[in-house]
Amino acid sequence: MGKFFAVKTTVNQERIVANLMELAVKKYNLDVYSILSPKELRGYVIVEAKDVQNVKRAITGIPHARGILGGEIPFREVEHFLIPRRAVEQIKEGYKVEIIAGPFKGEHAIVRRIDASKNEITVELIEAVVPIPITVKADHVRVIERGD
Repeated sequence: MGKFFAVKTTVNQERIVANLMELAVKKYNLDVYSILSPKELRGYVIVEAKDVQNVKRAITGIPHARGILGGEIPFREVEHFLIPRRAVEQIKEGYKVEIIAGPFKGEHAIVRRIDASKNEITVELIEAVVPIPITVKADHVRVIERGD
């Protein structure tokens, strides 16, 4: 296992930086083992590499890469990003969501009830004349606003 380093990036450009780093790693045959761009860690990309020199070479000339933050990061600080979380764990009652799959795709709704055991949520469509509760899978919605 390599060492972990944090690369500071422009916010919302993490994925672009990670993709450009991947190209540089392949082009220059660098000792970079993995590049991680978790959604909840805005403005940073986690890189697993042999040493800091390989990371420096990987980000050289990449737009939006601001540099390497501090030194090596212990694995225990990176580990929780590697464990997938169920979609239902990230949603709370009152959140405004967009339905991204199924017959109501594209509709906006408010979360009214959560059933974690079934990975389902009950929502009410915002633009419906009469509020009707609809039960959908938690992975079929995307959070638009965290509120209430």
